[in-house]
Amino acid sequence: MALVNESRGPKNDKLDAFGLAEQLRIGAIRTKVYKKRGGLARLGYRAKAHALLVADSVRVQSWIKALLRSRGVATAGGDVYSTGERDEWLLQLPQSARSLAQLLYMEYDGLEGLRQRAEREMILEARKHDVYRIIQSCPGIGEIRAAQILPVVVTPFRFANKRAFWSYCGLGIVMRSSSDWVRGRDGQWIKAPVQQTRGLNRNFNRVLKGVFKGAATTVIGRAQDEPLYRHYVSLLDGGTKPNLARLTIARQIAAIVLALWRSKEVYDPKRLGHAI
Repeated sequence: MALVNESRGPKNDKLDAFGLAEQLRIGAIRTKVYKKRGGLARLGYRAKAHALLVADSVRVQSWIKALLRSRGVATAGGDVYSTGERDEWLLQLPQSARSLAQLLYMEYDGLEGLRQRAEREMILEARKHDVYRIIQSCPGIGEIRAAQILPVVVTPFRFANKRAFWSYCGLGIVMRSSSDWVRGRDGQWIKAPVQQTRGLNRNFNRVLKGVFKGAATTVIGRAQDEPLYRHYVSLLDGGTKPNLARLTIARQIAAIVLALWRSKEVYDPKRLGHAI
């Protein structure tokens, strides 16, 4: 929901809640957004559980590496988490720090088991929906990413076009400028050409932005036989910076997903130009 006038002064959850309730009471809310998940509600909660467990698992991984590095033990990659090599890492720690490392490893093992369970349940629930396989046919979109997209988007007809979808995903490009008007020699104000700063829109869904940027990274790194990858190479050859080229691929993948979902057709590389 968006308010007509942004609140000023000190802010906290209680003040924001009362302010929003007051705006709703007097009808001053400009935009109302309600997304009824319906049959996707269960998948939404399972996707949320998976995301929380992934975040917790990554947090414990960081703690383990931080503990080792604090004692001068160099760590790189994921070998430090493997069960067969933990004893070697523990031996490099002083005796006083090993108990903490062992507890962190136990916590990591427990979270990994729960994460794998949440992943299985999320994918099993996603497979109950026919559109899941359609979305999964898009390059860079695997089982997990397709399951994450479904409960967030719910229906592709919420969006008028691909540009509205890009903005919702945090992939919309906006132009910002300042000092557009300057005073001329005669003292009159004139509109002067100024260099505008480009950036992405700041009001977006973080899950979808992570999904499509990750899908673009997958296409660039693993799908070299895809037209999208060849388009990425052509962008680089044309002088486009790698980060902007990757953004272009992410926008194209988002547009393809939206088009496939609307048409109920699986991905066809020959029709790529029509989707984007």
